[in-house]
Amino acid sequence: MKIKLSNFTAAVGLLVMLAIHPSHAAAGQAADQLKKTVDTVLNILNDSSLKGEAKKAERRQKLREVIYARFDFPDMAKRSLGAQWQKRSPAEQKEFTKAFTDLLEGAYVDKLESYNGEKVRFVNDRQDQDHTEVSTKVVDKKGQEYSVDYRLHQVNGDWKVSDVVIENVSLVNNYRSQFNRVLAKSSYQELIETMKQKKFSAPAAKS
Repeated sequence: MKIKLSNFTAAVGLLVMLAIHPSHAAAGQAADQLKKTVDTVLNILNDSSLKGEAKKAERRQKLREVIYARFDFPDMAKRSLGAQWQKRSPAEQKEFTKAFTDLLEGAYVDKLESYNGEKVRFVNDRQDQDHTEVSTKVVDKKGQEYSVDYRLHQVNGDWKVSDVVIENVSLVNNYRSQFNRVLAKSSYQELIETMKQKKFSAPAAKS
């Protein structure tokens, strides 16, 4: 059956809140860079000067800046559209990338603020030339454990997240399947409009 993930556990699919002791941190550079990003996000969420509704816009803008610097949204957007990407003009590709990024923000980034002490355990990291996969386990308040794996690749010397796998469900593949279903019976422009309305669902765990 499907398990409905908590807001934070869903958000962890975009950026895991790694409350990891330094001795448990990954030895690899990719995991180190990911952890630094997560530490910065935690600092923003815990900053007393940024709390409250009056600071919401400023707080979320800071979160976006940090997260967008670590995730390769253009690459994720391109792969989520699959073969259709090459059929689109540069202007359409730019439009799709923005719509995809906004969709992810609506599905995940806004939920980061629901963090309520969920624990995350680093498992391992595996590197293959220019690609690395960092595996973690998220434990919610009820003790339910979920696997969240981060696939990263190098972009200009930095490690960027190119996909997130929640309970063996790839974020990129999940959206590609939904986009393909729309394109099979509707136009590309209708897909864009549906994305703007945020009618696509994020990956959910199964058990």
